[in-house]
Amino acid sequence: MTQISILGCGWLGFPLAKALLKEGFSIKGSTTTAGKKEMLENAGINHFPIALEVENFTSPVTPFLDGSETLIIAIPPKLRGKNKDYSDAANNSFVKKIENLLPYIQQSTVENVLFISSTAVYGEANEVVDENTAPSPVTESGKQLLEIEQLLLANPHFKTTILRFGGLIGEDRNPARFLAGKENVPNPDAPINLIHLEDCIGIIQKIIATQTWDTTLNAVAPFHPSRKKYYTQKAIVENLVPPQFNDEIPSVGKTILSDKLIRLLDYHFTQLDL
Repeated sequence: MTQISILGCGWLGFPLAKALLKEGFSIKGSTTTAGKKEMLENAGINHFPIALEVENFTSPVTPFLDGSETLIIAIPPKLRGKNKDYSDAANNSFVKKIENLLPYIQQSTVENVLFISSTAVYGEANEVVDENTAPSPVTESGKQLLEIEQLLLANPHFKTTILRFGGLIGEDRNPARFLAGKENVPNPDAPINLIHLEDCIGIIQKIIATQTWDTTLNAVAPFHPSRKKYYTQKAIVENLVPPQFNDEIPSVGKTILSDKLIRLLDYHFTQLDL
């Protein structure tokens, strides 16, 4: 039985862990919330209370990785904290946290690392984007995600695949509620770049099944109507107040392609009607 460690059993990591358990994998999962221990263990997941630190670790990282062939890093950067101007970013550096984790991975049985990143690394531009497009992040989280991608890909002790997800939606992330009732919403003509939780899990399962390592993949559903059309329709369907967009300022927004993922994994998106 192959063992997988999932760092971050949250919105994505927990249902992913349950899906991999059904495929016969043994799963070690981490959370930073003590109340989730029982939830994970009841699902058959070996729980480890791990919190990434900028300084020295006090968490049980070594036993969490021991015996696992694959590590999935599925934790959001959480850089802002209480400071919306990112003034606390250095003290809460996601890059430093991953740097501190690297020696533990190198000394473990882990051969493959799957890092959940974001299309935020591309920044914003009116262009069609694929994996050959040079990243140009504008947000602090995007900048740190890109730096972590480069750190992991350059490490010779394990193989890394970077998975850049678009906007995440699912059962408890209803896109109809994202912008409903808001006014003066920018970029009405910009395309959407979303992906459903079911496809997030399906793609990760496919990467593991096909052993697709040492690559970078965009993961966005091939469905790109304008923001105005999409969010207006979603609000109407849910009987919510449609957002009011600002049509006076030119829209800025990229279209993200997942053609490489579809080709390499022979993957068929199951959730196209987002």
